Amino acid sequence: MIEAQRENLNVNKLIAEKKEIIFVEGDMIVPDSKPDILNTICTSGVVSIYKKEAQEGKVRLDGSVNTYIMYMPDGGEDTVRGLNTCIDFSENINVSNCIDGMNVISDIKIKSIEAKVINGRKVGIKATLEVNLKIYSNEDVEIINEIQNENNVQILKEDLTVNSLVGQGTTKIYAKESIQLDVADNLAEILRAQVCLIDRDVKISYNKVLAKSEAEIRIMYLTEDNRICTVNYKIPVVGFIDIPNVTDGNLCDVNYEIKNIIIKPNSQEEHSIYVEIEIEVSCYVYEEKQLNLIQDMYSTIQNLNFEKKQIMTMTNKQCVTNIKQIREKINFNDIDGLNLVDVDIITNITNENKINSKILYESEMELRFIFENSRKQVIIKEVKLPFEYTVENLQNGESLNTDCNMEVKSKDFIVQDGGNISCNIDIQADTNMYRMANINMIDSIEENGEREEQDYSIVIYIVKKGDTLWNIAKEFGSTVDSIARVNGIENRDLIQPGQKLYIPKFERISEGNYE
Repeated sequence: MIEAQRENLNVNKLIAEKKEIIFVEGDMIVPDSKPDILNTICTSGVVSIYKKEAQEGKVRLDGSVNTYIMYMPDGGEDTVRGLNTCIDFSENINVSNCIDGMNVISDIKIKSIEAKVINGRKVGIKATLEVNLKIYSNEDVEIINEIQNENNVQILKEDLTVNSLVGQGTTKIYAKESIQLDVADNLAEILRAQVCLIDRDVKISYNKVLAKSEAEIRIMYLTEDNRICTVNYKIPVVGFIDIPNVTDGNLCDVNYEIKNIIIKPNSQEEHSIYVEIEIEVSCYVYEEKQLNLIQDMYSTIQNLNFEKKQIMTMTNKQCVTNIKQIREKINFNDIDGLNLVDVDIITNITNENKINSKILYESEMELRFIFENSRKQVIIKEVKLPFEYTVENLQNGESLNTDCNMEVKSKDFIVQDGGNISCNIDIQADTNMYRMANINMIDSIEENGEREEQDYSIVIYIVKKGDTLWNIAKEFGSTVDSIARVNGIENRDLIQPGQKLYIPKFERISEGNYE
């Protein structure tokens, strides 16, 4: 009786990827406490996703865009005022092969956002969101990796290295802080705010994953004496995720997503702004598993029936992190006498090109310079800087699945004479890479009577194109060892079409002893 020894493999399958542009629109009525709008100066926002769900044939997203509008008031002495509103949205994105209960990883960015004046007391807001979805499904697979109690069974094996899913989990982190302002700044209102998660890191210990990053908050505000000021602050974001059987030798994919955000003047203490951010952290932990996988088998004396099946699994998983330094000079002819208040940076990957041993990313930085003149008016200047980033020293780069995330690590802008601005920007690029491989499996082995005994002692066989020693031995009920020994073959992977081979009969000499 054949006894099969089995090993468990947990496959995390990428079922579908979907990139889509969605539009979020809404109107805002100017509160009675604020003056009429003459025109808008600039609009910014932070997107939050408070619910996402895989459903039959689609993914449902529920979220909001926290919007900040800087505007020029109609009349009066004020030169700039600010509005803040939150626009909710619900969107169903069609995704083939998606079913209830699958895991959804989302990366959603504001591609553009604008506010148009409808009348002095009403503005229309339109945000364009770039949505990147990945839908995963987990499957536990039992693999036969050894046959016991049958000396006459010939086995063809292949060594494989795969990435098996150890486990997955999520946690929610609440980052709260009162950001102190200069004591001379009596806060009138918040003009704009930006939030981004930087310096992401993962530490794995036994049964736990420590996910940590920093929420970088950049706020521009107006004081009661009509000054425009900015404050930058970093709030630690730290959370533990319990996953059984996780060890420090595992690989971990972590995704951060802002679910909710509150930024408002602090009512409890003067000269401060209260910030509260709800962040969901999800992670997938993989182990690198060495498999000695049975590809084919036969018995020299028994007929064996078995099923063959293929599964798709992840291999060669790795992450490459590099810093891309950008040193550029930008010239504006009309900024003499202006004060540089802040600079927004958005990075976009415009093209990915995989060539043999490297991946070339063609990218673009969108820079928005915010200036203030002597009359306390805000002037916006925008420019785009193309740049390239390359990941090198790869093997068969064309077959890699890749996901590159770029974040601004540091920035410094120096205003020089003649309208020149020296831009020193460091971008951290994290490129996750893996391959998907089809692996063959043997399943459901059954014995089906004795194999018909051949009436020859030796056969002369002429090798055909595509033949292997294994296939020849299996056809004649012989063994690879016997054929190689009789024909003096040293390299068993090298036989040529037209080559003459002597195929010996596999004979039973005594119980448990064959040759």
